[in-house]
Amino acid sequence: MSDFVIECHNLETAYAASLNRPILNGINCQIKRGEFVVLLGLNGAGKSTLLRSLVGLVPTVRGEIQINGVPITPRTLPKIRRDVGMLFQGGGLIRQLSALENVLCGRLGMRTTWQTLLGFPKSDRLLALDLLEKLGLRQLADQKTSQLSGGQQQRVAIARALIQSPQILLADEPITGLDVVASQQVMETLSELHTQQGMTIVAVLHDLGIAAKYAQRAIVLDAGRVVYEGLCDNLQTQFAKVYS
Repeated sequence: MSDFVIECHNLETAYAASLNRPILNGINCQIKRGEFVVLLGLNGAGKSTLLRSLVGLVPTVRGEIQINGVPITPRTLPKIRRDVGMLFQGGGLIRQLSALENVLCGRLGMRTTWQTLLGFPKSDRLLALDLLEKLGLRQLADQKTSQLSGGQQQRVAIARALIQSPQILLADEPITGLDVVASQQVMETLSELHTQQGMTIVAVLHDLGIAAKYAQRAIVLDAGRVVYEGLCDNLQTQFAKVYS
């Protein structure tokens, strides 16, 4: 089995007239099993597009993505999505549902239509409550997510991603709009999943300091291409080189 859980070869998306180029313009990168990698770059560099392409949310016109050695195709995508959890910017929760109900939504992709109509089994509810407890949210399980703070909402979103038992967790700007304390709680949670469970984590971030503190490796994008791939200990210098 390959050490790489994510491989992108010559990845290219459709031409974007506003940029005068494809958003992803020949991406090559590899991510090892159990790594914590951060995607960095200025707005429009292609960070979120690259992340979303890894679960088939952005169509590509050239190149190949492999997850666990399996190329992404319409046929393989459902299985790949069971192995990959996704955290969207702002959480992507259903605001009128409770924290518990939002977490249970993470099980929908693993159930048939009939099973969904019959409701969630007790085992799913216990697992959802256990995840909320681990994230310090057990007492808020029945609260509507619209009543939770930004940091609490993002941790509910993490629990929803974890209930499908993913091997890989993709996080698209998971701390955007959060205050310093909430940002730290979310990043500490991701860090624990990485260090304690060996989960592969790929996160889009803007803050170089936070990236350097939590991630093992950085991939810096500019104009849809990888311009730096390496350790996080000299990110300021690398950014200065790229964007000077």
